Amino acid sequence: MHWQNIFEQTRGDFFLVLPEAMLIFFGLAILLSDFLLTKQQKAWNALTAMLGVVFSGGSLYMLRAYAAAPYGPTPGFYNSIVVDPFFIFFGFLFLASTALVILISVRYMEIEDEQHGEYYALMLFATVGMMFLACGNDLVVLFLGLETMALSFYVLSGFLRRDRRSNEAAMKYMLMGAFSSGILAYGFSILYGLAGSTNLQVIEGAISRRHLEVPGTDLLTFLALGTVAAGIFFKIAGVPFHQWAPDVYEGAPTAITAFVSGASKAASFALLLRLFLTVFWPVNLDWVRIMEAVGVLSLTVGTLAAITQTNIKRLLAYSSIAQVGYILLGFVAAVNPDGTLHERGLQAMAFYLFVYVFFNTGAFAVVILLRRKGIIGDEIDDLNGLIERSPGAAVLMLIFLLSLAGIPPTAGFVAKLLIFWALIETHHTVLAVLGVLYILPAVYYYFRMVAAMWVRESSDKVQPVISWAQKFALGAMVIVTLAAGMFPEQFLRLATYSILTPFGQ
Repeated sequence: MHWQNIFEQTRGDFFLVLPEAMLIFFGLAILLSDFLLTKQQKAWNALTAMLGVVFSGGSLYMLRAYAAAPYGPTPGFYNSIVVDPFFIFFGFLFLASTALVILISVRYMEIEDEQHGEYYALMLFATVGMMFLACGNDLVVLFLGLETMALSFYVLSGFLRRDRRSNEAAMKYMLMGAFSSGILAYGFSILYGLAGSTNLQVIEGAISRRHLEVPGTDLLTFLALGTVAAGIFFKIAGVPFHQWAPDVYEGAPTAITAFVSGASKAASFALLLRLFLTVFWPVNLDWVRIMEAVGVLSLTVGTLAAITQTNIKRLLAYSSIAQVGYILLGFVAAVNPDGTLHERGLQAMAFYLFVYVFFNTGAFAVVILLRRKGIIGDEIDDLNGLIERSPGAAVLMLIFLLSLAGIPPTAGFVAKLLIFWALIETHHTVLAVLGVLYILPAVYYYFRMVAAMWVRESSDKVQPVISWAQKFALGAMVIVTLAAGMFPEQFLRLATYSILTPFGQ
């Protein structure tokens, strides 16, 4: 009878998880139908996965009315999830990233001779976990979403079963992921002990009361803050919790590397925002110092380590760590010196996360083009003479690298400019100057790849073969990269609406 009452009370809430249900349905359909396909027909699994993304996107579009006033935000399942503009924004971002990675994966997995249905099903399941990270309003939901995403990526990182580097990547990712999940779970258990509830608003109220009663931050709150922050820093590969990232990026299938460095990182930042703008907001002046330290360390280590790399994927891994530093500095700028919310900092952070997924995935997509039978294609020397072999690929790589470095007229320039602007407005001038200075060595290591493509000659005259799916994905990514750089108003409006509507303090 108890379960019957629960079902009756939550029956209308099932519509709120329709986007995730669509992804699960198509993922299971791929697993059930894969054994019926011949080896030559395995690529049809990618089409099924794309249909799942499209149907999920349509369901997400229908939920817009439930996300904002006058009807939203809308809680569901006893307030364990919430449909708000934050979820809609990140949900579409995850689906877009998934679609792009599916498109660049088809030919790549054929070359690797690993075209299996499980690959695409796991991508959809990972996206389900990401979406629950964006809509979760309960510690249990957030943890389950995080582990659903992480477990899928452990398998995907080692999907090239005959490649020892891929096996090593999966093992390191799993060990570090399990360690970080344990730390995060410990932090969640402390939060539950403080509030007697797993609901984020209830926990926020309990921490707020403790903060008012006890001068400064009490020991238990500080312990919860430290362990939760450490667990999330592992997921976003922030220094000094970044040790697994370069090895995983190098060893995993390149398409999965793009997925991990883009969508997975954005999902982990969505978790960070959910928790620190609700649960830990009463002690924001304390966690701002943590974000400052990790942001500066990530910028320093990521930038300096990238200079010496000869492998493109490792270089982009350290570049990704540096990009995490910039995003964390945006989070620092989201808090005024008096502890109030600074809107431009959050706006900059949301804009940066959105465009980063596109131009970072684009850079890895060009690396995929260099892969062919007998040639791995992920060393900087493999880019030699690309302008002669494939002028289009060389131009696209140049645009993506300019955006990673923060050079106009790309989206990366606007993203970094917004970060620096917000830092100056919140009186973090030293951090803004430091961020600008770190662009100089970044330009150096990115332009090592540009020099290889445009200046050096290659002894390999074979032209990369680009499939229609890869052309479509690359076209979409370069359009967003340039459009957000030259006409950022619409993108900024979207970022503002998605972040400030649910979290305006």
